[in-house]
Amino acid sequence: MSTTPKRRAVCSFENMSEELTAAFAEKYPKGYADYFQDLVKYDKPDGTSFYAVTVEIPDAIYLVKIKVKTDDAEDIERWLDGEDGDDGDGNDGESLPDDNISQYSNGDDDPADGE
Repeated sequence: MSTTPKRRAVCSFENMSEELTAAFAEKYPKGYADYFQDLVKYDKPDGTSFYAVTVEIPDAIYLVKIKVKTDDAEDIERWLDGEDGDDGDGNDGESLPDDNISQYSNGDDDPADGE
């Protein structure tokens, strides 16, 4: 009994067909948080690379390319040397005073606590 192998293809996340989108949603129902452990880096012959997950439909197996921003070695060096001006909290070196957080409250009771 002879079985034909499934077609193999590469597709970007943004250009998936409806059938592939449905299979992706079935495999990863929570979206991006679900597939990080399945993400694999693939090197291309031109020296660049891409990250992808495998999604299978009845007649094909796809590598779905996912855009991933990775750390650049120079960015890490600048951060380690403290040259980037960002302390990691998104405030570009400025920090909020932690001693009086009540100043950020609008004074209203939380409607979720039923009072």
